[in-house]
Amino acid sequence: MIRIEFTPDQGAALNFERYHYPHPRVQQKMEVLYLKSQGVAHQEIRRLCNISKTTLTTYLKQYLEGGVGRLKQLDYQGQPSQLNAHAGVVETDSKAHPPQTIAEAQAKIEKLTGIRRSPNQVRAFLNRIGMKRCKVGFVPGKSSTSAKIAEQERFRVEVLEPLLEEAKAGKQAVFLSMLLILCIALS
Repeated sequence: MIRIEFTPDQGAALNFERYHYPHPRVQQKMEVLYLKSQGVAHQEIRRLCNISKTTLTTYLKQYLEGGVGRLKQLDYQGQPSQLNAHAGVVETDSKAHPPQTIAEAQAKIEKLTGIRRSPNQVRAFLNRIGMKRCKVGFVPGKSSTSAKIAEQERFRVEVLEPLLEEAKAGKQAVFLSMLLILCIALS
């Protein structure tokens, strides 16, 4: 049995952190140590917190190593992705032939590496190797009716081109959008 003497300040710190620390695993560690500071038996702590004997011992040893600060450290790093070994090949291929969708990237990665991952894992992997998703829109083409073509041409000649000329001259700023044209006079 590991024996630890707690001061009232240490008990108060553990009591505060068990509810207010943002990570739930750290909250659990604080709860275990708080119960220990209140004199609860190890077996009862394990039952209340639903942890193993090894986990309880690990938390107590961490507290002895560095106090509350050591309990706040999360040592679990996860497993490295198998795709990391193929990052160069995937990056080179993706830069030469950028995928249009995550599903397409998923299929390309599987074809290149033989490793199949979910769309979320593929998206995360592409972000890790520095590839960002580009959101694209489209510019509507010319209309097929002659009346609409004439209206578009009239708008271009009478409204848009004069605004752009004034913007080039520095008289106003023009912001183009798919839904509206915003003009701000600079004088």
